[in-house]
Amino acid sequence: MLGFLQRPVVVTADINLNIVALTAVGLLSRLWRLAYPRAVVFDEVYYGQYISFYMKRIFFLDGRGFDGNFLWNRIGAEYSSNVPVWSLRLLPALAGALSVPMAYQILWELRFSHCAAMGAALLMLIENALITQSRLMLLESVLIFFNLLAVLSYLKFSNSQKHRPFSPSWWFWLALTGVACSCAVGIKYMGVFTYLLVLGVAGVHAWHLIGDQTLSNVCVLCHLLARAVALLVIPVIMYLLFFYVHLVLLCRSGPHDQIMSSAFQASLEGGLARITQGQPLEVAYGSQVTLRNVFGKPVPCWLHSHQNTYPMIYENGRGSSHQQQVTCYPFKDVNNWWIVKDPGRHQLVVNDPPRPVRHGDVVQLVHGMTTRFLNTHDVAAPLSPHSQEVSCYIDYNISMPAQNLWRLEIVNRESSTDVWKTILSEVRFVHVNTSAILKLSGAHLPDWGFRQLEVVGEKLSPGYHESMVWNVEEHRYGKSQEQKEREVELHSPTQMDLSRNLSFMARFSELQWRMLTVRSDDSEHKYSSTPLDWVTLDTNIAYWLHPTTSAQIHLLGNIVIWASASLATVVYTLLLFWYLLRRRRNICDLPEDSWLRWVLAGALCAGGWAVNYLPFFMMEKTLFLYHYLPALTFQILLLPVVLQHVSDHLCRSQLQRSLFSALVVAWYSCACHVFNTLCPLTYGDKSLSPSELRALRWKDSWDILIRKH
Repeated sequence: MLGFLQRPVVVTADINLNIVALTAVGLLSRLWRLAYPRAVVFDEVYYGQYISFYMKRIFFLDGRGFDGNFLWNRIGAEYSSNVPVWSLRLLPALAGALSVPMAYQILWELRFSHCAAMGAALLMLIENALITQSRLMLLESVLIFFNLLAVLSYLKFSNSQKHRPFSPSWWFWLALTGVACSCAVGIKYMGVFTYLLVLGVAGVHAWHLIGDQTLSNVCVLCHLLARAVALLVIPVIMYLLFFYVHLVLLCRSGPHDQIMSSAFQASLEGGLARITQGQPLEVAYGSQVTLRNVFGKPVPCWLHSHQNTYPMIYENGRGSSHQQQVTCYPFKDVNNWWIVKDPGRHQLVVNDPPRPVRHGDVVQLVHGMTTRFLNTHDVAAPLSPHSQEVSCYIDYNISMPAQNLWRLEIVNRESSTDVWKTILSEVRFVHVNTSAILKLSGAHLPDWGFRQLEVVGEKLSPGYHESMVWNVEEHRYGKSQEQKEREVELHSPTQMDLSRNLSFMARFSELQWRMLTVRSDDSEHKYSSTPLDWVTLDTNIAYWLHPTTSAQIHLLGNIVIWASASLATVVYTLLLFWYLLRRRRNICDLPEDSWLRWVLAGALCAGGWAVNYLPFFMMEKTLFLYHYLPALTFQILLLPVVLQHVSDHLCRSQLQRSLFSALVVAWYSCACHVFNTLCPLTYGDKSLSPSELRALRWKDSWDILIRKH
């Protein structure tokens, strides 16, 4: 029974020394002097702030003494002694280092030669831009790592499919593919491009699997279900889990709240939650409310009025009604308060019991501080002459009657009798006389309007738009009928007691929408660039300059690798079309195994470049050179594929192969020379003279900083 104890326990390990060596040199290139410089480098100013937000919420878990209180407010600012710079930069550096052996493994799994796999890894190793980006608190290297992990895992799964389907390793690599894809998307939305690429390749393979007559229907169904769970269900669950943890941790109010809805803000501790907690839920006749525009662009703002009137004559010579101005004001103010009045009654207080306002009811909105009624009429708005002016009505005893009746429409209602609710209800105000809808135009009024935002009555509305939708943010039940008492009441905080919560899925959905649609300042950045600039490396980014010497860090690629990778993409595309045309004529230049390997490599590498690059031509956002790095990574993988193909299939004789190999060695030596030459700008550890810096300006468009003495 205990006989097994009499035999030695033998453990065999299959260690690829190439991978070990590549991992070691990758770590050396990324971790060397990682804490230098001890200063905020370019976009660390943003990501450092995000780290601080997390640390302030969970600082007690950090054993390094960092409490998140360093202010990342200026590029070049020296880090204080309590900021663990090395630790904060470690994760991107490890991701960048591990991408080197991963490139080797991807080419190996594609069944290319050891030399091709080694070439891909060494190109990743000496690419200057990849090194620079991975040595800082930035996300691109982590995104690239998970992109490559997703591709590698799928290839290992696909190769397991041929020999051992449904084995433990088969399940492991399939599940890891889904996990890596979800991590890539969770890091940056750009990760969805690689995820869609993997799904596309998996879909083609699944289509071929369905046509495999050697498999039973049950077996095919099991294969499809396994892929659906691993590549669709697992990524969705993990993505939801990421944001569940994110929203649980970041439960306190912060500086970015105002781009979110009132309901989202009210779900956070502090900030708006402190103001709105305990407000009445149902808006009633006599309620005092502030109305926030749901659109929130160009800035979040509230319906506002003040005693100033529109000028008699505008700058362009047009006349106005000279009525009291109504605007949208981006700050909390007592003039943001309005009273919801029943047109059939004079009182401006809430009855006991309160009489709630419902969808379809006609109301009047009375400005709390001036007691004038919200009004619109057939007069052109100040900056939007195609729309109606919105004002608070002043009786000048002329033939311009008040038109102050508004029909309430609850946009997100569940039934036609829904009650208007604080924060939760999104409403439109439709003018009874003209059918115009109260709308934020977003234009800034001139100085006479204090640069506040224009509000108009939109008659020719093409349909629903958030700029026409409002929600009650602050709310109290009015108790004072006299104006002086009411003004005191409007300055005082609410005293009611009612709380409400927003579900996780509601917060998750809103956060995703805001992340997709919110645009930053449209002003052009000094180092912004276009996608066309990236391919030819006509741009760079000055990341950091030493405060006293000429040492500096630039995001600047190895120009030999960039140009060669672009050329390889063109060569692959031309060869692919040539082979397809000849195969159409039943001329097969490649053996079937080589052809399938060539197509799969192109789908993953050339396809990976295309899906990570081409979408930027359609994006309306400020773009930088580092956005190209995920696409460049796939191009680098394609380069050895093309070189091996030329050597194996296009070089006809041994002499041609030898000559081609010599050219490849010379080319790689040039890439190494460029890497070494640009190292001072990659690591920023060496102060160069003005003449040396000028010598590195190989293109006129490169912004190499030369300090004036």
